[in-house]
Amino acid sequence: MTADVKTLAQKIITNVERVIVGKRATVELAVVGLLCQGHLLVEDVPGVGKTMLARSLARSLDCSFSRIQFTPDMLPSDVTGVSIFNQNTRQFEFRPGPVLAQVVLADEINRATPKTQAALLEAMEERQVTVDGVTHSLPAPFLVLATQNPIEYQGTFPLPEAQLDRFLLRVRLGYPETNDEIAILDRQQYHHPITELEPVVTVEELLAAQEAIKAVHVAPPVKRYIVDLMQQTRHHPDVFLGASPRGSLTLYRAGQARAAMQGRDFVLPDDIKGLAVPALGHRLILGPAARLRDQSAEQLLRELLETVPVPTL
Repeated sequence: MTADVKTLAQKIITNVERVIVGKRATVELAVVGLLCQGHLLVEDVPGVGKTMLARSLARSLDCSFSRIQFTPDMLPSDVTGVSIFNQNTRQFEFRPGPVLAQVVLADEINRATPKTQAALLEAMEERQVTVDGVTHSLPAPFLVLATQNPIEYQGTFPLPEAQLDRFLLRVRLGYPETNDEIAILDRQQYHHPITELEPVVTVEELLAAQEAIKAVHVAPPVKRYIVDLMQQTRHHPDVFLGASPRGSLTLYRAGQARAAMQGRDFVLPDDIKGLAVPALGHRLILGPAARLRDQSAEQLLRELLETVPVPTL
């Protein structure tokens, strides 16, 4: 089954790279999140391809897709849907909102008010929405691809910790290299390559791959390594709030997906080390002393990865 997962992942990565040039590591992380049935937060400066990454990933899947452009005046019902009274049947009918799709692009999520952001909490964690006391299940698979600009603060509302913790991974694209940027100019001379993207994976194949990665073996020393990392984030003097058990589960499942994508049926410590920063960086809150030194959560995690003993055979 790991061979099937590897083939499926390569098809998605190759298709997305027709649009996103020179960012293979980020695209691979996005596919890891997809296989783990998790949600992705794409955070970077404007114009580097955040929305294009989300749209390319959605187009590569034969799934229903919706896009929500978050604005400060958006209401929770604009996300979840609303019940409307039908004059003919004399009954209330539910009109589903854009969140009831398999792949949801939440563009500039931090521009919505906290009340509207909270409308996504139930959907992201429990795969359901409740409107007027009635619960509606979301389709499978369900993936939220959210983008935000970390530079501009005017007219934005920071994501609460409860919502940040629901994102499996936080990824960044960064500026392209010189040759990659030239390739982008060449590819978009006449039209945008995303217009030619076709689905390369069916819903059934994706669901089967999501189940297959759960069978990847995680040895007890690797599990202990994951927990040791979590404990270090919780007891480090520069950390005000460490990673929750959801962070442990994230590393565990993401390690299984990364191993399967490389054709292995077992997880290595290197899988955990390669995923620690994108999986935990947005879950930590640093203390005042660390913030005064301009230390970031990513820097602290890299230091911990150098100090926490790695299990060996």
